[in-house]
Amino acid sequence: MNYLDEFKKFLSSHYLSTGVRLTFGAVIPSLIFHHFGILSEMIAFPLGTLLIGSTDNPGPFHRRRNALMIAILACFAVACITGFLRHVHFIVFAEIIVFGLFFSLIGVYGNRANSIGLIAMLVFVFNIDDHLSGDAVLRNALIFSAGGIWYLLLFLIIQTLRPYLLIQQLLGENFVELGKLLSIKAGYYFAKPKYDDLFTQMIHQQVILRENHETLREIIFKTRELVTESTNKSRILMLMFLDSIDLFERILNSQQNYANLHRAFDDTKVLRLFGTYITWLAGDIQQIGLAIQSGFPSHSRHDLDEAYNKCQSAFERTRRDRMTHENMEDYIMLRQILNSLQDITERIKKLHRATTYDASLSKDYHVDFGVDNFIPKQEYQPQTLIDNLSLKSSHFRHALRVTLALLIGYTASLFFDFGHGYWILLTVVTIMKPAFSITKQRNLYRIAGTIIGAVSGFLILYFINDGTALFILMMVAMVLAYTFIKINYFVASISITLYVLLWFNILNPAHITAVLQDRVIDTVIGSVIAYFVSSYVLPVWEHSQINQYIKEAIKSNRKYFDTVAAKFAGRALDVNEMKINRKDAIIALANLSDNFQKMLSEPKRRQLKMEEYHQFVATSHMLTSYIASLSTYAQNNAHTGYAVEFELMIRQIDRQFQAAADVLGGTIQGNLDITRESLPQNQKLIELLNTRKKQIKEIGIELSAQSPERKALSELKTINGLFELISTITIDEIKILQKIVATKG
Repeated sequence: MNYLDEFKKFLSSHYLSTGVRLTFGAVIPSLIFHHFGILSEMIAFPLGTLLIGSTDNPGPFHRRRNALMIAILACFAVACITGFLRHVHFIVFAEIIVFGLFFSLIGVYGNRANSIGLIAMLVFVFNIDDHLSGDAVLRNALIFSAGGIWYLLLFLIIQTLRPYLLIQQLLGENFVELGKLLSIKAGYYFAKPKYDDLFTQMIHQQVILRENHETLREIIFKTRELVTESTNKSRILMLMFLDSIDLFERILNSQQNYANLHRAFDDTKVLRLFGTYITWLAGDIQQIGLAIQSGFPSHSRHDLDEAYNKCQSAFERTRRDRMTHENMEDYIMLRQILNSLQDITERIKKLHRATTYDASLSKDYHVDFGVDNFIPKQEYQPQTLIDNLSLKSSHFRHALRVTLALLIGYTASLFFDFGHGYWILLTVVTIMKPAFSITKQRNLYRIAGTIIGAVSGFLILYFINDGTALFILMMVAMVLAYTFIKINYFVASISITLYVLLWFNILNPAHITAVLQDRVIDTVIGSVIAYFVSSYVLPVWEHSQINQYIKEAIKSNRKYFDTVAAKFAGRALDVNEMKINRKDAIIALANLSDNFQKMLSEPKRRQLKMEEYHQFVATSHMLTSYIASLSTYAQNNAHTGYAVEFELMIRQIDRQFQAAADVLGGTIQGNLDITRESLPQNQKLIELLNTRKKQIKEIGIELSAQSPERKALSELKTINGLFELISTITIDEIKILQKIVATKG
């Protein structure tokens, strides 16, 4: 995607709209208070708007609304308790322990609860500082809550006026990221592809798409207007989301043996032509995403039918000139790629039309599956919290680390004069995350961003004296801060520091130099505390959790395979069950990949068995792709005349899956006989393949192309090949797991 398209995506993203909403929600009342000369007394109002608004994560309307109301009540209670008792230091220590543990531990209930806990901790930190008088505690708590209520009203108004805005923004972003995935895929078709780099990029992109899909599923399937009270627009949005899932599977299942492809066709132009066309398709998918976000129809930048016909002509020409009975299987593989491109092309053409919201597309629309099975489950039972009160829980360990870091920071602020000592605690709360890799990254970004922001603020205040210009710059910094807070913490840190300094300059310009110094010093101290506590106090290293993610990947891939493969053994295919198992397999793969990526950011001494784990992640990716490819044929034509042959293969592969799980669980050690067993051969297919080769040899390619066996052979050969690849991959996983277990022992 070019820079113009990236800029368009940014302008229509929900990140920017969130930043603008929070900024104007805080600035508008501030201007009113400033006009009446009461801004300094009412400063808690815009602060309440910003903090309560920060808990407004994407999700279904009712969950967002409920989260905002809970945040308002929780923050009011924390502000009152903390404000009235902040002069009694031993009680503040007790509050740090209670609030630190509780508000960090509620992250077990998901991101929304985690956001409420984080904001409640920030309110606690603000109110233990002595900048408020004792008599003003209740008043300031009420003003803060009023700011939160103002944001809640703003949210309700926008939701009423633009009920589908968030869905369009997230769905558009989903298509943009999907286009990027296909663009990465195109890299395999050009000369001398860097397989490792492309694989790493694909894994990263799949993690992003998994997160997008989970958020969209929750919003779309929990929005009554889309599922039951649907309008034409809501039906089209639902259809586009479902099409995006199918398109993602289609891209995923186009995995090929690219080394063999290049060996067979590098001296022709056909692969480069395919790669160029795939890049065009990727660009079209991204254009569709931008159109959904902006609300305008999308149009293809190329004539896709003409481009596809060129690919098909190139394939037919190459086949006519070069195919023999010996290399026939290479052309079967190339034909399957061409079929996949045709399918993706038709889907993209349909999606272009969908961006016009043509009523005819949704005329016969209805939800024919149980949507509850596709929604991420989140339980809010108290027992969940109680069960996590153990050192075995990574959430509880994180809560202990946060609490200890806060105790150290608060003690330091009592014994040393840091000016704005509460900034130390703010740094600790915002930086520390359960994963060491994320804490480390945010630590670096926080320090670097604070220093750059402070220097930028000093230069701006030194060279610009115009109050209006400074106010505009402050608003721009606020928008950037709350736009990038969840996508680029480095930019957010720079922007937060800048707007805080400009804000302090408006309130009290005489002390701005001291504020600059305090901001940098307090941030560095807080970052140092956060780093050492995260590194040495009950750390949870990713290698201690990866085996659980591997177990889930094996389990979900097996369920996905069994559901799909059943059709080839003559049993009925439950499409809804297949889609659920597909979702679970992709989520398990993304979780495993994400865990491995976090391991790369940990200290070298903690990066155990990295080569073996990398190999397993790679094989899991290929395994899911091959099963997805198999599912395409299961939904179309399963060739039930070969049920006996396929049943033998299915049983063998199931035994291999079980062996992999047993090795990981420690119930099987040493060499396994199953790794030396060959997959049962499909004798009927071998006979058909020999017949086809004989036809080509005797009557030539042109005449034999009319043979009815050609298409059946092409599909059967591919299906059989997929079973063989799945078997080979599972055996490879068994061998990799044997190395992991042996090394662990």
